Amino acid sequence: MKGFAMLGIGKAGWIEKERPVCGPLDAIVKPIAVAPCTSDVHTVWEGALGERTDMILGHEACGIVDEVGALVKDFKPGDRVIVSAITPDWGDVNSQRGFAMHSTGMLAGWKFSNFKDGVFAEYFHVNEADANLALLPEGMDPGVGTMICDMMPTGFHSAELADVQYGDDVAVIGIGPVGLMAVAGCALRGAANIYCVGTRAKCREVASIYGATGFVSYKEGDIADQIIELTHGKGVDRVCIAGGNVDTFEAAVRMLKPGGVIGSVNYLGSGDYIRIPRIAWGCGMSHKQIRCGLMPGGRVRSEKLAALVTAGRVDPGLMLTHKYHGFEHMEESLLIMRSKAADLIKPVVYIG
Repeated sequence: MKGFAMLGIGKAGWIEKERPVCGPLDAIVKPIAVAPCTSDVHTVWEGALGERTDMILGHEACGIVDEVGALVKDFKPGDRVIVSAITPDWGDVNSQRGFAMHSTGMLAGWKFSNFKDGVFAEYFHVNEADANLALLPEGMDPGVGTMICDMMPTGFHSAELADVQYGDDVAVIGIGPVGLMAVAGCALRGAANIYCVGTRAKCREVASIYGATGFVSYKEGDIADQIIELTHGKGVDRVCIAGGNVDTFEAAVRMLKPGGVIGSVNYLGSGDYIRIPRIAWGCGMSHKQIRCGLMPGGRVRSEKLAALVTAGRVDPGLMLTHKYHGFEHMEESLLIMRSKAADLIKPVVYIG
């Protein structure tokens, strides 16, 4: 089969591989819509996960089940499915501890384009199909469905990690697709004011639709100072980090009230350490918390998020700014994710 792969750090291209083998609990899926992610860019061009050779990229896909193992009960060939980007081993002890995304090891629930071939191929393998697939709702655009694979659950997880409560003032740092979903998640959880750090006009437009109430720009000065000014010196109750780098935590801590919580889902592709400002950290006694996490995966999570979409609570389709038709556009769609065109939020490739 054909796939678009990381050939090595800084190199990506088309390769031929054997079709994956289906285990008794597993499924083989043929993609009908896939979406490149900034994580793919970090993986290839920053070497964030280390060297990977001839590893097929991609972890956001909706598809048609082509084959199931003998022990799969709830899915059959021909089913249209949403495939979570995180596909844990649900019997692992870390899953039983409540951290399925780290089953068999830290970040190991993230298998696609990390430990095994991803979804940018003619066929891909899904472990534990009954636990990691969800039916694509009737009538849902599979491109919209791809946003339920990663962008929506990751952004919402930021709001969960930050423990956003009714009436909270929240800052969302980074309003790419994950940050936009963090805005939507904060609004659904009852945030009052949602201040967004981001400059691109299209992202600000969609953030306003999702519930943003104000914006700041790193181009106009220190973002913590701007947030503190907007809140009349008080700072915010919660911070969601969906962009930036290892230095972003310094500003996040400074803009946070004592007792506040930072929920970070940002993929830090480079740098060795984060910095915490001692005084803003209350000399270690501020009760300011930092919680970071890889999004939860699995079937139930996907079904719940799909229900929010079909009920009209949130429309992740607003983020699909660049639509391609045909598998041959895979490389083009990934490269535009790398270059971050001014009008880009998220590309999607429809296949077949």
